[in-house]
Amino acid sequence: MRAMAAVLRSLLFYLVFYTGTAACALAAVALAAFDRPSLLRCVRAWSQFHRDCTRYLLGISVRIEGELPREGVLLVMKHESFFEAIDLPNILAAPAIFAKVELLRLPVWGRAGRAYGLVPVERDQGAKALRAMLAAARRLVAESRPLALFPEGTRVPHGKRVTLGSGFAGLYKLMGLPVVPVAVDSGPLYHRWWKRPGVVTYRVGETVPPGLPRAEAEARVLAAINALNPEPGSPAPTGSA
Repeated sequence: MRAMAAVLRSLLFYLVFYTGTAACALAAVALAAFDRPSLLRCVRAWSQFHRDCTRYLLGISVRIEGELPREGVLLVMKHESFFEAIDLPNILAAPAIFAKVELLRLPVWGRAGRAYGLVPVERDQGAKALRAMLAAARRLVAESRPLALFPEGTRVPHGKRVTLGSGFAGLYKLMGLPVVPVAVDSGPLYHRWWKRPGVVTYRVGETVPPGLPRAEAEARVLAAINALNPEPGSPAPTGSA
């Protein structure tokens, strides 16, 4: 019965959320042409809509441990599912998010993403691409927007630890911003076709100051973003609230 309920709730979630997402994407493209403040509000509303859908249709609630930053920082977050990627504009004030350039090539969505302030990441494209990424990031920081990065480069299953991508080290060195690491445990609930009810936790780690040696900065970030991973040998989470 629980499995059947999860399937039915997930199907309803997909229907409601993605129908609403299509409408929001079209509205965002229209707003991008003439009203950027309204575009930012539209993206925030879409993120809140997702939060409401996950809460009322899937039974997923959110808990935040610690204080999230507002501006002048590089926030780096564990990436276990699409949940935290969609939720970022809801927990931060208009974050500028580093995203794979492939996402920005999608029709409609990509155009809206560029207008919003997604920073394209072109892997293996050399110094020219890095300079363009840094220039875009600095413009957004000058607008008092926090930067947000998933430093592992892709979604990672809950409980698994991988090394950070090389992009984090470059941004840490060249941007000169304090780094706020955030752990998240959305994977057991959201990273599947059939979602589970429960609580997604964000845990804000200790700020990493700029100017540390690369190895030390990476070690601090890696430990902090994996703070919600189960200890070796411990039972996997059940997904219950």
